[in-house]
Amino acid sequence: MSETTTGSIDPVAQAQHGFAEWFGRRPAGVWSSPGRVNLIGEHTDYNDGFVFPFAIEQRTAVALGDRDDRMLRVATSFAPDVVEIDLDLLTPESVDGWSAYPLGVAWALGEYGADLSSVRGVDLYLASDVPVGAGLSSSAAIECAVALALDEHWGLGLDRPTLAKVGQLAENRVVGAPTGIMDQSASLLGEADAGVFLDCRSLDAEVIPLGFAAAGLSLLVIDTRVSHAHATGGYAARRTSCEAGAAALGVESLRELHEGDLARAAELLDDETFRRVRHVVTENQRVLDTVRTLHEQGPGAIGPFLDASHVSMRDDFEISVPELDLAVATAQANGAIGARMTGGGFGGSAIALMIDALVPIVTREVAAAFAERGYREPSIFTVRASQGTRRDV
Repeated sequence: MSETTTGSIDPVAQAQHGFAEWFGRRPAGVWSSPGRVNLIGEHTDYNDGFVFPFAIEQRTAVALGDRDDRMLRVATSFAPDVVEIDLDLLTPESVDGWSAYPLGVAWALGEYGADLSSVRGVDLYLASDVPVGAGLSSSAAIECAVALALDEHWGLGLDRPTLAKVGQLAENRVVGAPTGIMDQSASLLGEADAGVFLDCRSLDAEVIPLGFAAAGLSLLVIDTRVSHAHATGGYAARRTSCEAGAAALGVESLRELHEGDLARAAELLDDETFRRVRHVVTENQRVLDTVRTLHEQGPGAIGPFLDASHVSMRDDFEISVPELDLAVATAQANGAIGARMTGGGFGGSAIALMIDALVPIVTREVAAAFAERGYREPSIFTVRASQGTRRDV
């Protein structure tokens, strides 16, 4: 297959048009938020560790219009019906399905101190070109777009780190996915040509220039089109295993451990729990090494950390699938500087960093390898680090 992009629609224009069609008037404004690629640092966020994602060009947009009552109504291009609920009746148990993402944010704003007692209801319409189930955080893109839209429209005055917590709470309590805060932070704090180096314990964030374009490098996303869902068992089981390992080792979180602690961990833990712990400990170090190497040597030198991250996720954390392994191995065999699966695992996407001239070659070879194995045709496209959540209209 030829290289493709996901940008076949303009989500902002589609949100404006969809809002007018569903609600019969122009929206008061449109906000958008990007998906994200996690360059490195997988399953470290809920262990209070380090992550290094960046926002991508693909975005979710939300058009918002005011109402003269307390009703919240939400519609979208990817579902057939409007969902509505009285703001006074909104609880984590009162919504489900796709509407749990935007409506969960409205509930979570109140949990973070926003006074919603006197605000008026709103109509919302969502449109997106972030691939769903690809490990590019389409869910956080929804949450962050809605969070900023409601914060600004209702005049709540919450800062972006707090809005990231709002999005995480919505995903944890309303959607039921036990995810960390990385995705929301990347969407809200991202900048062009830069990654967000986030300490998930202190929530200190530093924007780090990536320099891919200046170095003649591209980051290729290989969406295996094997969908995953974080509200189901595999992700939760890994989190439970990490918590059990921390408890057995007498630490509050795995962030407190370093590679020198692994020998003791091997003696105290069963094999599976030890391997889960080893992934998190070594992945934290790989994040630190990647950021340091970017600064000292540039992006062309970070490949070994990407490669080692994939091996750790495949063998120690066991969250890869054959399609992801094939995508990574094929990219590496055809000259990629480094490659790894990205996202929570059990499907989704791989990423490969390479010189620009190799993009069509790797794209062709990965597609051919998938066809030879009888796998579903992958979607393959390049991404650039882009601006975070913003008001567009």
